[in-house]
Amino acid sequence: MKILYFAWLRERLNRGEEEVSPPPAVVTVADLIDWLAGRDEAFAHAVEKRALIKAAIDAKLVTQAAPIAGAGVVALFPPMTGG
Repeated sequence: MKILYFAWLRERLNRGEEEVSPPPAVVTVADLIDWLAGRDEAFAHAVEKRALIKAAIDAKLVTQAAPIAGAGVVALFPPMTGG
């Protein structure tokens, strides 16, 4: 699956996307964030406040409890503000 990073996540990770193949134990977006943090120190540091991280699966906003089975693209991004 493709992971897209936006805003300060992209800046802190110095990449906008990556292809990953999470193991079967990774079931939800929260699991995915934990798994990514476990394999990448920069990612772990970037998502220290994990509750703030928002997600979308295949362009639909979801909670971190959403299952990722069948997802083609998971986007991770910080909270957005408007003006």
